[in-house]
Amino acid sequence: MQDDLGQLLLTGVPGLELTPETASRFRKLQPGGYILFGRNINHPEQLRKLIDDLRDLSDVEPFITIDQEGGRVSRLRLIGNEPPNAQQLRQKGDPMLIARHGQLTGQVLRQFGFNLDLCPVLDISHDDEADNSLKGRCYGTTPEEVIRNASVFNHAMRREGILSCGKHFPGYASAEVDPHHELPVITKSLAEMEASELVPFRALLDDLDSLMTCHSHFSCWDADRPRWPASLSKAIIGGFLRHQLGYKGLVMTDDLDMGAILNEVSFEDTIRAAMMAGNDLVMICHRVELVEQAREILTTVERPVLEDALDRVERTKRRLAGPYEWSLDGFQAIDREIWNLRVDTLGAERAAILSVEDGKRSPVELY
Repeated sequence: MQDDLGQLLLTGVPGLELTPETASRFRKLQPGGYILFGRNINHPEQLRKLIDDLRDLSDVEPFITIDQEGGRVSRLRLIGNEPPNAQQLRQKGDPMLIARHGQLTGQVLRQFGFNLDLCPVLDISHDDEADNSLKGRCYGTTPEEVIRNASVFNHAMRREGILSCGKHFPGYASAEVDPHHELPVITKSLAEMEASELVPFRALLDDLDSLMTCHSHFSCWDADRPRWPASLSKAIIGGFLRHQLGYKGLVMTDDLDMGAILNEVSFEDTIRAAMMAGNDLVMICHRVELVEQAREILTTVERPVLEDALDRVERTKRRLAGPYEWSLDGFQAIDREIWNLRVDTLGAERAAILSVEDGKRSPVELY
């Protein structure tokens, strides 16, 4: 089993192409998946080649994932048009536009060879201007609105063969700080969480291919462990999500290179705790040089925990769809439809104004 432990790692990739050193590292490690960011995207043919090369290194089909939500969190806007974001779509109030967004997102991702998109966001917007990294990313201001809109997007994207990931469980809409910088502390009671943040997750659990856990501390679950992140919490993942809600699907951490983790927990304790809590994939997005160390730490985790996680990874991978045959014309045709969707959502004048990408709001828009 130890030879399979790389399957529990979701790793970032250093650059625009694989160097011999990086290729050798990944070939030996055999990570379960790769997550790509702006640093990996230069032009369409380059991106498709990078993904093909990553797939060629893998003995087991890897997850190839990205944050392609819409608006400022749309990595592919570096080489194409920017889709409208969740807030813009919800304010337009037309579910057909949301369905088009899901369909086009699935199609453009399949064109490049992605098989998993890290969305939909299921957090509720309590304040559209809050500095908690969620600006523009929420499908609703009430649980019911999130469920209605996110469900339409989720179904449309999955029909195109792209797996989905609901985030950020159990919900950090009430966070007052950005977890990219520091750990949010949420003091809501469990009853308050059940009445609000948890409602969309409960409603959509059966329709999601995976869940991403968030880096916030919740006193209602971990009162005895001050400043312990949900992504490392056995009470939240193993106890509440797995046992009480009965979720048997794939669970992954959010990026373990975020300030909410780096400022609070050592790397070794982070990796061990993430697995012991009930995650199946640990995500290391930026410190790629630590992936071998992460794998070694995994060897110290109890065998039944690892076997359960490997089983969930393997079961999820059975549903992965292969890439479309590459066609630049095909990508450009989809990209034109993304622009049309943007215009239909925002109008021609507003469509021409793209999201700011300077990192002043949150690092999430620069990655």
